[in-house]
Amino acid sequence: MRIVCSESSRLHRTPQGHPESIARYASVMDALANAGLLAGGSAVPGGDIEVVQARAATKEELASVHKPEYVGRIERFCVAGGGALDPDTHAVPESWEAALKAAGACVQGVEYVLGQADSKVRTAFCVVRPPGHHARPAAPKGFCLFNNVAVGAAVAIQRFGAERVLIVDWDLHHGNGTQEIFYEDPRVFYFSMHRWPFWPGTGSAAETGRGAGKGFTLNLPLAAGTTRGEIRRRFREALEEIAARFAPRLILISAGFDMHRADPLGGLSLEAEDYSEMTYELAELFLKMGCAGVVSSLEGGYDLAALGSSAVAHAKALLSLNAPRA
Repeated sequence: MRIVCSESSRLHRTPQGHPESIARYASVMDALANAGLLAGGSAVPGGDIEVVQARAATKEELASVHKPEYVGRIERFCVAGGGALDPDTHAVPESWEAALKAAGACVQGVEYVLGQADSKVRTAFCVVRPPGHHARPAAPKGFCLFNNVAVGAAVAIQRFGAERVLIVDWDLHHGNGTQEIFYEDPRVFYFSMHRWPFWPGTGSAAETGRGAGKGFTLNLPLAAGTTRGEIRRRFREALEEIAARFAPRLILISAGFDMHRADPLGGLSLEAEDYSEMTYELAELFLKMGCAGVVSSLEGGYDLAALGSSAVAHAKALLSLNAPRA
């Protein structure tokens, strides 16, 4: 397993009181360290885990899902001093490097899992910010500058010939950007489980894809107050439905942890251990079908204690799946 992180994440500053703060990155990294999953950045004795610093995504990699003029716009905006891109999304000069490395981390994760046939790396967890799943082809949204997971999926297809990629998004909020990017693409199955109706207003069950991508989007809307058991049941049923129709070469997870019962933006009821169990359920099902591995990237989660404990539970589950390939 690889944990791909970026110290540039500490330099992407948002206004005081903004929920997507530097403290989120620190809370996850501190929790992973306290759980013995970092070991100072070297391989953990007796385990198969390594912590690496993310590289910057190239402009060509970003342009696989974003319009080149948009990439240039974000660069110029940051260089000019930053500010508010929209009421929710902010940047400072250092945000350019942070955003490049957040997307680059997902590309690195894909490279670890798909890049070498004899690799023992089956899982990667990208601990980065800004998050990504709301970023559209030509617009920022919801704290997100570039769509990190989407960039990783595009690289998996274009560079490594992964004909089928499954993106699982369990953030509290629907990943409108990811859905838009792949809405007509049958090579990417996008599955989102999220609170609905809720911000950003997309993600109804009726949204299933368009054209060649019809049937390759599955939205699982959850009403506020949906019980923990009901969420887990519906998640398992959705995975079984996907598995009956789609055998992915790679799984990418938009790993938001704001469905946790303690999250201030939430209204749902998951616990940290649910993220562990969902990781097992997802990965074990599709690894048996020949999937090469899982790359997960941090999205939301705004109660710092819940975010840290949930991230640790998720990371431990990913580590347990990192057995050598048969």
